[in-house]
Amino acid sequence: MSINIEKTKRLSQLPPYLFTQLNREKEKLKEKGWDLIDFGVGDPDLPTPLPIVNRIIKACQNPKNHRYPSYEGLISFREAVSKWYQRRFGVTLDPQREVITLIGSKEGIAHICLGLLNPGDIALIPDPAYPVYKAGVIFAGGKPFYLPLREENGFLPVLDTIPEHIARSSKIIWINYPNNPTAATATVEFFHQVIDFAQKFNLIICHDLAYSEISFDGYQPPSLLQIKEGKEVGIEFHSLSKSFNMTGWRIGFAVGNTKIIQILREVKTNVDSGVFQAIQEAGIEALQMDGKATREIKKIYQRRRDILVDGLRKLGWKVNPPQATFYVWVKVPEKKSSLKFTLELLIKYGIVVTPGVGFGPSGEGYIRIALTVEEEKIKEAIQRLKK
Repeated sequence: MSINIEKTKRLSQLPPYLFTQLNREKEKLKEKGWDLIDFGVGDPDLPTPLPIVNRIIKACQNPKNHRYPSYEGLISFREAVSKWYQRRFGVTLDPQREVITLIGSKEGIAHICLGLLNPGDIALIPDPAYPVYKAGVIFAGGKPFYLPLREENGFLPVLDTIPEHIARSSKIIWINYPNNPTAATATVEFFHQVIDFAQKFNLIICHDLAYSEISFDGYQPPSLLQIKEGKEVGIEFHSLSKSFNMTGWRIGFAVGNTKIIQILREVKTNVDSGVFQAIQEAGIEALQMDGKATREIKKIYQRRRDILVDGLRKLGWKVNPPQATFYVWVKVPEKKSSLKFTLELLIKYGIVVTPGVGFGPSGEGYIRIALTVEEEKIKEAIQRLKK
């Protein structure tokens, strides 16, 4: 006789992962022979730079890398992170105490909540947002309080609208600039405001900086830690996935406040066994390549951005070209829900985008278009929409 299997209440609080749902619909159309142009998931179509690939081939041949890695990551990788932060942001980090290696930044984002939140604790989360912020809070038994990101505010949270009793009861605040999904950017002045807010209400700032190296028109995204007090109240999550086309490699890192890093280290020692050392060696190569690797990648995304934005504007769509990330956040050009419009683009034109509502209620009325499609496909998508 079969047993009754039910998922937990915490899992039931999460909506189905949006990209899983979209993938099912895409697969149905592919089976029918449709030629889909997929602007959906933010997964770079460009190859990992060759020096990084060559480094891992060599590292894989070294037997010392076949054993368990250290929980916090190779000291050589953490030193490379520290040197990269100094070059890129002018921030000094202690590689022993202020840097930890992650199995991709998504893993660290989910796990930090287990170390910082007790059941019932409130976490301030942007809306719309990368879904993992909410998932991590719920898995830890916390309660999300949503901060709407509105176009009229530059898609920045308006901190003085947060009720004081909520702010005083909260433990952490999530921010993410350059932003996914809106592609919005933030200034150092904004980071000062968030730090002042955190100090006033005894909050920990968790900043997701995964898109810092995908920027255009000479813009250089700042780090929270560039501000002296940033390290006193915050932790910053980074990924090699987007910067170096390494999404499948699963390597990232977190940096910042020593005590917060130690808490994350304690969580990770209980739930994973670290990152394969050969991948960390490849990560060292990537960080040492620095701007050499990202310069050409940014040029490609900027050309794609310009083709897409110009094409959509000629169709009468109102589009603001992003300064960073490889996303274009577009207002739905008709009075339709973002999901309905997304399905229409998919079924009528074979064009895959992501509905804004999938990132939170405040994303309604928008779609996200990822620039992870070659130029000819972008031009073809514009032609399909013209017809």
